[in-house]
Amino acid sequence: MLNKTEDKLHGSDSLFSRFQDYLGEFVYGGIDGCVTTFAVVAGAAGAGLDSAIVIILGFANLFADGFAMSVGAYLSCKSERDNYEKHKRIEYWEVENMVGKEIDEVRDIFKEKGFEGDLLDKVVNVIISDKDRWVETMMRDELQMLPSSKNPFTVGGMTFISFLTVGFIPLFIYVLDYLFGLDNVNLFVYSSVLTFFAFCIIGFLKSYVNETARVKGILETVLLGGIAATVAYVVGDILEKIVK
Repeated sequence: MLNKTEDKLHGSDSLFSRFQDYLGEFVYGGIDGCVTTFAVVAGAAGAGLDSAIVIILGFANLFADGFAMSVGAYLSCKSERDNYEKHKRIEYWEVENMVGKEIDEVRDIFKEKGFEGDLLDKVVNVIISDKDRWVETMMRDELQMLPSSKNPFTVGGMTFISFLTVGFIPLFIYVLDYLFGLDNVNLFVYSSVLTFFAFCIIGFLKSYVNETARVKGILETVLLGGIAATVAYVVGDILEKIVK
């Protein structure tokens, strides 16, 4: 039995539980935001641009790409829910108009689960005695579809927020330099260090979502960001030399 602390953490109405439901959106929005923004910073550093230009390019990327990604996440979640509801309506029609066939399908489902004889007959009768239960069984066991409890607006909002907050990290030192004029500071190095720690945290959370090894999740995320930044830096450096 759960103690009070565990019940608070795992309860369906707890803040932790609600955030945990959308942790995947936060992680992938954060990864995309941090990678793309750091790539912009790296490209600007390679081209030798000053802080004001980096900030303009970085924030333009944050809001434009963040909005686009959040809209995509919203539409994907809504499409998944709409697809589930469409097939659910089809199943209701079938249990009302193709009764014999649907009963046979229920029997086949539970026969494959190991039920037989009188027990199989009782299980089938229990399932088909309630239309809602019958449809839910067909959705789960025949179509392999489960309802999503996620709200499309929340999915899109969480993606946008994580994209902005985590994606801002590579820009943080440039904003400080623009506001306070930092002297003798290698901005790109500081941005790289901050971004590295951001990648580590996001990589850790990604491994939690995917239930994979923590070290693997961190290394994959850091490697991805490093490759993106290296490509952007090299391209920026080459273009800066060509334009000159």
